[in-house]
Amino acid sequence: MAGKSLTLSGLAAAIILVMLLLSPEICTGHDYRDALKKSILFFEGQHSGKLPPDQSLKWRRDSALRDGSSAGVDLTGGYYDAGDNVKFGFPMAFTTTMMSWSVIDFGKTMGPELENAVKAIKWGTDYLLKATAIPSVVFVQVGDAYSDHNCWERPEDMDTLRTVYKVDKDHPGSEVAGETAAALAAASIVFAKRDPAYSKRLLDRAARVFAFANKYRGAYSDSLRQAVCPFYCNFNGYEDELLWGAAWLHKASKKRVYRLYIVKNKEILRAGETIHEFGWDNKHAGINVLISKMVLMGKADYFQSFKQNADEFICSLLPGISHPQVEYSLGGLLVKSGGSNMQHVTSLSFLLLTYSNYLSHAKKVVPCGQFSASPALLRQVAKRQVDYILGDNPMKMSYMVGYGSRFPQRIHHRGSSVPSVVDHPARIGCKEGSRYFLSPNPNPNLLIGAVVGGPNVTDDFPDSRPYFQLTEPTTYINAPLLGLLSYFSAHA
Repeated sequence: MAGKSLTLSGLAAAIILVMLLLSPEICTGHDYRDALKKSILFFEGQHSGKLPPDQSLKWRRDSALRDGSSAGVDLTGGYYDAGDNVKFGFPMAFTTTMMSWSVIDFGKTMGPELENAVKAIKWGTDYLLKATAIPSVVFVQVGDAYSDHNCWERPEDMDTLRTVYKVDKDHPGSEVAGETAAALAAASIVFAKRDPAYSKRLLDRAARVFAFANKYRGAYSDSLRQAVCPFYCNFNGYEDELLWGAAWLHKASKKRVYRLYIVKNKEILRAGETIHEFGWDNKHAGINVLISKMVLMGKADYFQSFKQNADEFICSLLPGISHPQVEYSLGGLLVKSGGSNMQHVTSLSFLLLTYSNYLSHAKKVVPCGQFSASPALLRQVAKRQVDYILGDNPMKMSYMVGYGSRFPQRIHHRGSSVPSVVDHPARIGCKEGSRYFLSPNPNPNLLIGAVVGGPNVTDDFPDSRPYFQLTEPTTYINAPLLGLLSYFSAHA
């Protein structure tokens, strides 16, 4: 089976490449502006804490209003990461970083949705500021994942353990602290002109959190293994998050100290390793693309090795170029091993589009062996992935809830699948919700804009809650999509 799968993948990639080369622009008529609006609205469904007055998703209510009280701190707010009711700081920080990067690079084409995107970022940064309020401490999780996953209940009824977990000098967590620093620094750029005082607060906090991450090095997967693994266990080491945090601090502050840190530590922190990954656990490809912008602008020859890494990464994603870590389904979907494949699709497509823009401004192409990849080709590959998500796939299904005429109806999401407080005011307990989990009926509450984990190399999709790797949405699937949809709404 393995040999057959690889053969099909290679054939699929070759077909896709020919289609892209023969069709400079593939017009499908998707309403990217509508998809953008919905992809931002999704984050309202993930709100924890006291909901804002302008909450548009009306079936949600306040939840987890005592988070942090067991530790004597206020940790209300923030986002539930996926279909459960735990607040995991590592993916929440990455989500915030990617929403900020989307606004930084593509905010100009967001139109009226820009304000909503900025609000979504601030909901994340307000929480991250609370989580980092105590020097040399980062609160990294609220909720016992085992207790939570043992129940199927809406967040408004939640009575599972809201245990608070933190990293500190004696229990380091450089990866989660480094990502938190990156998120705060990236968001400081978003707010630089909108709210200078808030921007300064974010940047100052980012610098302090990064200093803590760098001085007290260690993995939170070691310090807090029983709490964070296997849910958001760090499999890739903390070194990439230190470089990632430094890269965003350099971009936000322009301070020489961060440039020197990157140059000095690029070998020690393995900047050139595992460069074909990008997501909440692995930042290597993102680091190389982010830093390459300065090289392409002719301002930073000392970062030349990062551009070489970025070029190699981009080439590895292109259909028709053999690479063991990247496959394409016959339907055209980029596929990587592991669950929740759409997280790879959106994050890697985001980097393809971002790099294509950097190349266009510099009037450069990517050398890929015997041929060169133009910025236009990179954009076409990214657009093909976005269009697959929105319905151009063998299932003829949009994988974004509420977009198109056919989309997932039974997503793996507690709040969406259990009757809302509006329709069912009486409490629904831990095990009482199981009948909604097992029900063949569609979810009663539409989580508009949620993009599910999606199909794998077979292009098949069972619309069923128990298949959580395929039917569960996450914040970090949607975050990079903001930038992609913004660009294509203006350049379709």
